[in-house]
Amino acid sequence: MPNKLSILQFILALLFALSTANASSRTDVVIGMQLEPPHLDPTSAAAGAIDQVLYANVYEGLTRFAADGSIIPALAKSWVIADDGLSYHFTLHENVHFHNGDLMTSADVKFSLDRARGDESTNAQKNLFKNIHSIATPSPLEVVITLKTPNGLFLFNLAWGDAVIVNKNTIADIANEANGTGPFKVKQWIKGDRISLGANENYWGIKPALKSATFRFISDPTAGFAAIKAGDIDAFPAFPAPETLSLFADDPRFQVISGSTEGETILAMNNKVTPLNDKRVREAITHALDRRTIIDGAMFGYGQVIGTHFAPHHPDYIDLTALSTYNPSLSRQLLEEAGYADGFELQLKLPPPSYARRSGEIIAAQLRAIGITTKIENLEWAQWLEKVFRNKDYDLTVISHTEPFDIDIYGRDDYYFQYSNPDFKALLKQLSMTVSPLPRQKILHQLQTIIA
Repeated sequence: MPNKLSILQFILALLFALSTANASSRTDVVIGMQLEPPHLDPTSAAAGAIDQVLYANVYEGLTRFAADGSIIPALAKSWVIADDGLSYHFTLHENVHFHNGDLMTSADVKFSLDRARGDESTNAQKNLFKNIHSIATPSPLEVVITLKTPNGLFLFNLAWGDAVIVNKNTIADIANEANGTGPFKVKQWIKGDRISLGANENYWGIKPALKSATFRFISDPTAGFAAIKAGDIDAFPAFPAPETLSLFADDPRFQVISGSTEGETILAMNNKVTPLNDKRVREAITHALDRRTIIDGAMFGYGQVIGTHFAPHHPDYIDLTALSTYNPSLSRQLLEEAGYADGFELQLKLPPPSYARRSGEIIAAQLRAIGITTKIENLEWAQWLEKVFRNKDYDLTVISHTEPFDIDIYGRDDYYFQYSNPDFKALLKQLSMTVSPLPRQKILHQLQTIIA
């Protein structure tokens, strides 16, 4: 989740740059990260830190995301889509081996996707695979996937980290022993400190000139600042201490890069618990929040106010911020109409990233102003995944959703914020069967508006 795709693209671009242009002077890189992966299986957890280390470096899928968000071939060198849009015939690259030496074949592809969509699947994005009707393997280098209904995003879905190809022979210990097909191998994991990658000399594709890459896990923003200043880290994507960025900008040794991301940071509400199951209460909370103040206070201005769950750099984004203006008087009126004029108490459970902890404190103060008391509980990442994401044991939480084009999560009744809207799900189904850009845009505008 947190800063998944955008950080991922930055890291991959950095590794590529050091592997090519600067190969003569650099053979290693050290990258700072605030969150540590809970384990090494990208196909069974929503933790973005797993993909930030492993995606396209250690594990690969049939397709993959390019830096611009487009879909390019990966383990599948080509594919043919049937005229009815239901059948995808993939041709795999030859002589692809897992890091343990096993040959990767169509049987591994079938195993990986069947595992992801199976009844016992723990894949965080199992929904991506539910439209698969069958998977056939005519030969070791051919895979035919047949869908239940046409889906214009199917190749896009196969590029997610949750769809990487795993080795059926070593699946039992995938959480602790990574065995992918990528250009890097996991050499060492010192829990609480670092994961070290080494170049895969037998890689099937273009071999990296970079010989090693180390991901250091530094949860404390002050310690992260000190590590960069000391030269112990080469880059720190999603740097957790934005208040210190000016100090780096003024230092000629460093370059500060600022840009947009796939991340929509939200105050997620559990729609099935009382009193959040009352739309008037959710609206009251919405109008109690001064988003600009939250961004300025938590991120020192680095962030954009959005009005719905959609990345603002996307061409189909519409500005709906007018539907969620800061209006505490309206909030109090809505609470009175809902029967909560005297207020109530909610749990606000926060994951470790500084954006969540800092914004949580500001949100709590703003909600207090309309009579809502929040009991803040700071959780470690594994606790957040277990309590909030899996067991839905929370009222409010702050989290950044960075999976690409993830508006469909509002169509999953069992997703952690438990939003259920038949009209929304009907539009999602219509979207999946629509190919033309303008009709798709119209549907996407409707979906964004429903959420807002």
